Amino acid sequence: MKVIRGIPPVANWTPCALTIGNFDGVHRGHQALLKKLVETAKEQNIPSCVMTFEPHPIEYFAPEKAPARILSLRDKLEALAEVGIDKVWVIHFNQDFANLSPEEFVKNILVDGLQVQSILIGDDFHYGAKRAGNFSSLVEAGIQYGFSVASMPTLEENQVRISSSATRSSLAQGNLKLARQLLGRPYMLSGHVLHGQKLGRTLGFPTLNISLANKTHPRKPAAQGIFIAQVHGLSDNPLPAVASLGQRPTVDDSGRYLLEVHIFNFKQFVYGKLVRIELIEKIRDEEKYNDLETLQNAINQDAAIAKNYFEITDHV
Repeated sequence: MKVIRGIPPVANWTPCALTIGNFDGVHRGHQALLKKLVETAKEQNIPSCVMTFEPHPIEYFAPEKAPARILSLRDKLEALAEVGIDKVWVIHFNQDFANLSPEEFVKNILVDGLQVQSILIGDDFHYGAKRAGNFSSLVEAGIQYGFSVASMPTLEENQVRISSSATRSSLAQGNLKLARQLLGRPYMLSGHVLHGQKLGRTLGFPTLNISLANKTHPRKPAAQGIFIAQVHGLSDNPLPAVASLGQRPTVDDSGRYLLEVHIFNFKQFVYGKLVRIELIEKIRDEEKYNDLETLQNAINQDAAIAKNYFEITDHV
């Protein structure tokens, strides 16, 4: 899959089948739309393409009101690649882009920039300044410029809408089983292993420290707390672990979010490596303790719970 930042010049592009959206989580509802897009592109013998935004428009306009991110941009792109998308445009969302009228968005971006041949969108799609464009206006633009437009209804299961909001809510509640059902895959976060304060070694639990911060647009993670986890990317099989995802209130008052992972019986040097952390089951919420001894006792209990899980469960 090719990733392109910004709109390429017309001379460097060919017609495409396009969908547009934030696709946070790339959940099963997204996947159904994306798979239909891939099928349409193959029928028309053109690339299947996604336009997405960084930052999320809500993060740009009202960062204090923006929802927690389910996936980082890296993880979202990986999920899009798994569905079979050929190309992704990551559009830098800024004031100039936000000011585009629906007509300018269609003419400048879709027609002149991408030479779009067909568009598939969700049933709640809006575009242009103040979200003034909608499905009906896009159909009219398609007639004018010669591209087809189709929509796909929201996927529901047992009268429950499969959505980013539902996925985000399940993660916030620590319901990893429901999140997995909505996503159609285990919930994973990726990042590079960083040097930390080495406090875990002092407490008898050396950890991999993985930063989840987006320096330009930092967002809190959708899931927080202490988890039974698995680490992918350091061996042929996932490694059993216990993980802490949050702000470490006992030892850090900076407010930053960090993913710390203790892998059982593991001593390899892995700084700088890219790993994927699968959150399996939530143990508890983060707590602030009065001293390190109390923190250490809590970590011991968390580790015992995680070890017991792997001893009695054949988790794949």
